[in-house]
Amino acid sequence: MRKVKVKKNMRMTLFLLLILALIVLLAPISTLPSHVQDPNLVVQHVYRSINESRKNMGYLSCRTGNPIDDCWRCDKNWEMHRQRLANCAIGFGKHAIGGRDGKIYVVTDSKNDDSVNPKRGTLRYGVIQEEPLWIVFAHDMTIKLKEELMMNSFKTIDGRGANVHIASGPCITIQYATNVIIHGINIHDCKQGGNASVRDSPDHSGWRSMSDGDGISIYGASHVWVDHCSLANCHDGLIDAIHGSTAITISNNYMTRHDKVMLLGHSDSLTQDKNMQVTIAFNHFGEGLVQRMPRCRHGYFHVVNNDYTHWEMYAIGGSASPTINSQGNRFLAPDSHGSKEVTKREKASEDEWKKWNWRSEGDLMLNGAFFTPSGARTSKSYARASSLSARSSSIVGSITANAGVLRCKKGSWC
Repeated sequence: MRKVKVKKNMRMTLFLLLILALIVLLAPISTLPSHVQDPNLVVQHVYRSINESRKNMGYLSCRTGNPIDDCWRCDKNWEMHRQRLANCAIGFGKHAIGGRDGKIYVVTDSKNDDSVNPKRGTLRYGVIQEEPLWIVFAHDMTIKLKEELMMNSFKTIDGRGANVHIASGPCITIQYATNVIIHGINIHDCKQGGNASVRDSPDHSGWRSMSDGDGISIYGASHVWVDHCSLANCHDGLIDAIHGSTAITISNNYMTRHDKVMLLGHSDSLTQDKNMQVTIAFNHFGEGLVQRMPRCRHGYFHVVNNDYTHWEMYAIGGSASPTINSQGNRFLAPDSHGSKEVTKREKASEDEWKKWNWRSEGDLMLNGAFFTPSGARTSKSYARASSLSARSSSIVGSITANAGVLRCKKGSWC
């Protein structure tokens, strides 16, 4: 009888230990006590959860559901197949081939920037050539340009495999050029340039007035793709597209520490921008941003599957009746009660802006964020502002987890 009782006691003890172990294991799952009512703590918890999900998702697999990255990132021999990247674009800029059909040009000299007579081996020498070129970098470098980098058509600047910064001087201008790809570059602390001669082709240099000081200025250009760049803290905009520019995709970028982030459309009076089409996809709008993500005029804008984790004033704004199609984004509003609205209309009465076609479809709104729609509700009205199928906002964390410059090493996937 004693043996039977001992066995029963041992079983009971093991059962209690198992229950205790389960309690200990499950306890960390709820990191935010149910009784906490302080809204600041709630917001902090949301921020922590988003940051942790972004961090974890970025390392799980080379395939994340991001159609651009899934097209090329799993190729361990990406360095031998660099130009295949040009076949992976999506959105309105999907036909931008850059220097896909040209030779590889290697930047070896980061110091000797001559804006009129650039030396072979410098970045400026490569971007002004008439022939298609796929431009890469021999090693890590920081390039401080003396004047704007005036890009010629059919060029790719590909920073993969090196830590490349264009910083602390005038930065990139794509003016009246076509088929340009900029990938994998850190662009920050850009300054105004100008009142100087600058070469834009082997056969031409001309006087440039003062530049705006954008990170990337797109002026009268078409078929432009900006992908996996990290941009911050420039004099004017991080990326501005004006004066009839169109067929543009801005994807997988990480933007931080800036006021007026992105201007699409020069002015309310410049109707040349009415045909502008821009896709803004899979970007992370991060810490220290204030407004214009983007600020649109006249044209057609597809804002799809981006992660908005910070803004101070508003996220998406516009004037002059732009069509804005917001789909599958994640908007985390700031704590300020006066800045919860995602949208902002400028220079128009309510009777006027109510006719503008702005819609939110499948967007995830957090911490009180809200989007004010207007205009038509039918899909037909957004046909010219639709450029790809939106993914669910529930997976925005995974498809934007690697936004910005990637760390790419030879022989392994990026």
